[in-house]
Formats: sequence, structure tokens, C-alpha cells
Amino acid sequence: MESQKDVFKIGEDWLTSGKAIQLAEGTLAMTLTDATEQKINKSSQVVKQIVEKGQPVYGINTGFGPLCTTKISKEETHILQRNILQSHSVGVGQPIDRKIAKLMLILKAQSLAKGYSGIALNTLKRILWHIEQDAIPVVPSQGSVGASGDLAPLSHLFLPLLGLGKVEYQNEIMTTAKLFQKTGLEPIDLGPKEGLALINGTQFIAAHGVMVVAKMHGLLAQADIIGAMMIEGLQGSVKPFFNELHALRPFKGNMHVAKRVKKLLKGSEIMEDHIDCEKVQDPYSIRCIPQVHGASRTAWLHLKELVEVELNSVTDNPVIIDEELTISGGNFHGQPLAMALDYACLAASEIGNISDRRIYLSLEGNSPGVPKLLMNNTGINSGYMILQYTTAALASENKGLCFPSSADSIPTSLGQEDHVSMGSIGGRKALQVIGNVEKILAIELLTAAQAFEYRKPLKSGIYLDEVHSAVREQVAFADKDRVFADDIEKGIIMIQNQTIMKVIERVQQENGISLDTKYSEEFENY
Repeated sequence: MESQKDVFKIGEDWLTSGKAIQLAEGTLAMTLTDATEQKINKSSQVVKQIVEKGQPVYGINTGFGPLCTTKISKEETHILQRNILQSHSVGVGQPIDRKIAKLMLILKAQSLAKGYSGIALNTLKRILWHIEQDAIPVVPSQGSVGASGDLAPLSHLFLPLLGLGKVEYQNEIMTTAKLFQKTGLEPIDLGPKEGLALINGTQFIAAHGVMVVAKMHGLLAQADIIGAMMIEGLQGSVKPFFNELHALRPFKGNMHVAKRVKKLLKGSEIMEDHIDCEKVQDPYSIRCIPQVHGASRTAWLHLKELVEVELNSVTDNPVIIDEELTISGGNFHGQPLAMALDYACLAASEIGNISDRRIYLSLEGNSPGVPKLLMNNTGINSGYMILQYTTAALASENKGLCFPSSADSIPTSLGQEDHVSMGSIGGRKALQVIGNVEKILAIELLTAAQAFEYRKPLKSGIYLDEVHSAVREQVAFADKDRVFADDIEKGIIMIQNQTIMKVIERVQQENGISLDTKYSEEFENY
């Protein structure tokens, strides 16, 4: 993640996924500059002039969607904007995570502050108040088709501006009416175009994209480390990670992974111990780590780059260029992120898929010194046999979730919106798959640590010995059956907290060494 700046200038500074998360976590402050306020006021004034002149402009003095030819009088434009938030608040299902809802607020503020949406300054300042005071609207997870933007979730997100809906504030979910009682706030009277500017856009999809970028980054970094530990435990070969091999097929992701794993194995007594063994080659799940993990890194990089463009774009409609030019276009369409999220979903699933294969491999007992099922006294004990049942179930579930949401389109709005992206569904599915992969990697971490144990008293390199010690601080070596669900839960927490990444960082700092590769900045920063 990128280093923190003291203050982020909304609408001016370049927003990345890392900065968006810092803003959501409150570790990066935000501000509106005078120059940005002037742009916002100018755009708002243009909308007022359009209304005064009475010239028909979509969403300002016309109805919406199939009602775009219905003229709205100057007196009714305020009612129109209030009504659109109410009528479009049709979301269902469990609320999204409050962090994602807060990201939606941040991303919408960034887009509106560009000065092309006709929003009033006081409306934007109220959105910033919600962010700064951590008063986060409750947003249902289902109901968006990902074009005309994320209409339903964005409508719920901004109901509190009208005094409607619910928010989570000071660890309590309450009605906005109660929030107003506690804070002294009053409803905002939305002006022409404001309601449409608030609910048109891709902020639901983009917020999920930000979370996918962040969470998948952690998975990829840890998968390399856990895979390297499994190589040690099963005494795999280091040769498939040699630079000479990957220079002949120089995909950046593959080369990055190969160099990282090779550095993780450097100085290992375990590797030296079997340098002249009779084994010719390892199974694919070991030998092809650079190719598989590397391909998933490439998919992550593609998503990261596209999300970054989206975070700094204007995605509502119509766009107010100036008094003479308003454009009713399609910047709200979620297809650019929808397809990339489907790609990332598949890439995350594959990390879990190959991890499950390595877990299975560790149980076979085909590596000298490592007993079948990773336990000596089996028969009375089942050892680690059933943990792989869980990873098989999770990997299979992920395969079903990998059907691309963007391959579907169902017309809406009486045919006016006749092609939609379904990117909102793709974003939710990608996070679901990532959650499953976190569990698979947790189980591989436990099995790799168990296999690693049988290599003692031989030592690994400086990195993996420390990682193994960190695992043993949480989960003891198993010489007989126990409730492995407890171990798995501890492993999941380690993966979610990126415990082993923190160990790697500590080792690097203490020893003045680094896993950096030529492509580290590209693949490690977001």
C-alpha cells in the first residue's frame, strides 16, 4: 500500500485503492480546496441556468429512463429529485459491510468534486460530514444491475440526506430521524439534477473493486510464502524458480513470483539435503507455482489499474461541461469494471484451487520423512485427512461462483436500459470467493507447517523458519487428533491479519534484506 499523505484533496488528488482505504479507516484526512469549491459552484450554477431557460435536458427538467420525454416544470424540479431517491430505493438482502458503504461515500465525493455533476456545495459537504463523523448509511446488498450506475444501492446510500433511511452511528444502527435528533442536522432540499447526480454512477461496483484489490493483494503475497513453506515440507525442487527458466517466457507476474519464492528458499538446509535425490520433478501444484500464482497476479494488476481509472472518473449522467454543452452519455455503465472483476474472481479462485492440490499432495505420504496424513500414529488417528475435505468443498464452491456475471444482461427501464453490466453481482461474488480462498490458504498454512516440522533439525532459510515459528505461536504441532476447527479458525485469523506478511517485513528490517524484485513496485503497491 502507498505511503500516507497528511491530507487528501477531494476532487484534485489522484485517488488509489490504498488511499481510498486509508480514507475509510480514518488514517488519511480529506479536504475541499477553494479551487474545487469554485468548480462545484460553477457547475451548479449552470444547472440553475438551464432550468431558468426551460430548455429540455435529461434528468434536470425531464423524467428519468423511459420518462425522458416527459417535461418537468421549474416548480417541480425539487420534487423530482426527492422522488427519484425514494422510488429507486428498492434494494433487498443483507446490508453491505459498513466499510464498503463508507468507501461508496468517499468515491462518490471524489466524482462529484470534479465539478461536472451540477451538485450543490452544501450537498457535497453533507456527504463529507457523514464520512468524517463515521455516520454510515445502511445499504442493502442486492438490487443493482450495474448500469445506469448502481441506482438502488446509491439511492439507499443517500436517503439520509433527505432524513430517510438508516445509518450506523456510534456503534448503533438507527433511523436518520434519530441521527438528526442527536446531531441537530436537518434534511437537505435537493436542487435540480442533484438526486440524479447522487444515484447515477458506479460507486457500488467500484467500492467492491477497491476491496477486491486490497484483499486479493494479501492473498497473493501470502500464497507465495505458504507455497514456499510447502515446497520445504515436501522437499520440492528449487529449479523451477530459476531466473534462467522464466527469462524464456517473461510474463511479469510469473517472474515476480519465481524470484520471491527463490529468495524465500535461499540458504535452506532442507533444500541442500536432497540436492542429489532421485526425484526427477515435482507435481504441477509445486512446480508451476510461478505460472499459476503469476497469472493471478497479472489479473490483479489489470483490475488495480482499471479501478484506479474509475476512482478518478465522472460516472454520473448527464455530464455538465458548460452552459452550452451537457452530454447524456453512458459513463455510468459498469462494464469496464464488471469484466475485470469477473477475471479477478477467477484468478482468486485459482489460488485456492492450486492450494487445495498442494494440501492433498502433503497428505499422500510420498515425500520421504513426511508420514501419510501428516501424522505418524494413524489408524486410531485420522490426522489431517478431513481438512482437505473442507478445502475441496470451498474450491468447488468457488468454481460455481466463477461464472462471469458480465456475461449476462437483462433489459430494464422498459427497454431504455437494454444492456446492463451486472458488475455489482461480480463484485460481491469476487469478495465471496476471496473469503473462501482465505480459508483454503489458512488450511494450507497449517498443513505446510506440519510437514515442515518433519524436516527438523534441518533449518530453512531465514524467512520461513520465522514464519513457521509464528504459526507455532498460534497452533501447536499435532501428534494426535483434536478439534481441528479451532486450529483452522486461528489460521484464518492469521491470513486475514496478514500475520506472516508482518513476519516477513520484520525479518527484512532486522537483517537488511528484501524480497523485492524488478516488478515489486508494480505488484506490491496499490
